[in-house]
Amino acid sequence: MKIDRRQALQMMATTTLAGMLPRMAFAQDAEYRVGALCPITGAGATFGTGMQKMIVAAAAEVNAAGGAAGRQITVFSDDTQTQPQAAVLAAKKLIEVNRVQAVLGTWSSGVSLAVIPLTNDAGAILMNTSGAPALSVAPANAKNLSYRFQATNDRFGRAFAEIAKREGFKKPATMAFNNASGIGNTEGFTKAWTAAGGTVDKAVVYEPNQPSYRSELQSVLDGEPDVIVMGSYVADTAIILREWFQSGATNKFIIPGWAFNADTVAMLGEEVLANVITVESIPNEGSPAFAAYDALYQKEMGEPGAANAYAAMTYDMMILLALAIEAAGEGADNAAINAKIIDVSGPDGEVVTSFVAGRDALKAGKSINYDGASSALDLDEYGDVTPDFGAFFIEGGAFARKYVVEI
Repeated sequence: MKIDRRQALQMMATTTLAGMLPRMAFAQDAEYRVGALCPITGAGATFGTGMQKMIVAAAAEVNAAGGAAGRQITVFSDDTQTQPQAAVLAAKKLIEVNRVQAVLGTWSSGVSLAVIPLTNDAGAILMNTSGAPALSVAPANAKNLSYRFQATNDRFGRAFAEIAKREGFKKPATMAFNNASGIGNTEGFTKAWTAAGGTVDKAVVYEPNQPSYRSELQSVLDGEPDVIVMGSYVADTAIILREWFQSGATNKFIIPGWAFNADTVAMLGEEVLANVITVESIPNEGSPAFAAYDALYQKEMGEPGAANAYAAMTYDMMILLALAIEAAGEGADNAAINAKIIDVSGPDGEVVTSFVAGRDALKAGKSINYDGASSALDLDEYGDVTPDFGAFFIEGGAFARKYVVEI
């Protein structure tokens, strides 16, 4: 008999974690403890502070409304440093010292893959913004405690391939930062591109923290590609693009949106960036949930919420988790709460766009579908979302969305 994730979670919820996980016995207390584990420093620092602040702000919203199933949300924050080793130490502290029942906001795939064994062992929920497909399935997600609010690497790769096709490219090459996320994105592209009958003649993986990537870049350019698809981060992207421009090459680039920030754009300038297309999953901009998030983000960070898609994801993490706590009911343990996460994300049920609306619908005996700020959510059987993507081109000193790709 085949048992899907929803059925497995419901079966797990009929048992208690107390016997096998004594340190989780506090789960039925009057508070629910959350760890905000975001990339405050390192390669993800462009996004991390906003991500962390939105977890705290969303928890404050829930608490101001009386809490979730009568429980106040307490948030403990730490920094992954965008490094797996640092993330493991921070996660251990959150779990063992702060006794958190859920960890929200891990960003890079390497970090999430390093943290998930710890959250699994503790019976804690992990909500991430990472792309590695391995996070969806066993062994990493053998306990069905992990939820992804970002597109998988495979979906990003399919979006890259669709944009390359739309732009008329015929001879792509790839360059990837040597970690799970960087390689995953370029491999996702190659998988999609070759499935459609194309070929990728050159695939280079480079090591991080180098002052120059000239030799790796030249290796790619020797094949005379018309586009280079990148799996990169902010610091290495800036160096590679500067060296590419100095080489006099004229090919285009397709680069993930997280590989840029305002300082990078200002430093490189439009002449360099005219050959660059950036790709990012796009927020659910038509939803009232996005409007609420945007107002909070502008208050906390002084810029539009659309500037940080990952912060919209962490806002949704906290709201969705609170709705699951509400749905599980007063005194529910973590297994019962976990079993409700997919249920309250839809797609079945009354559409709600805030914690209060969802809570009230649940109290009225209705099933709900939380339509989030970052996407419609609708978590699938693996706990993954399926957002749309934007193709962005430089315009007036900033990247502007030209069109949307649905995968």
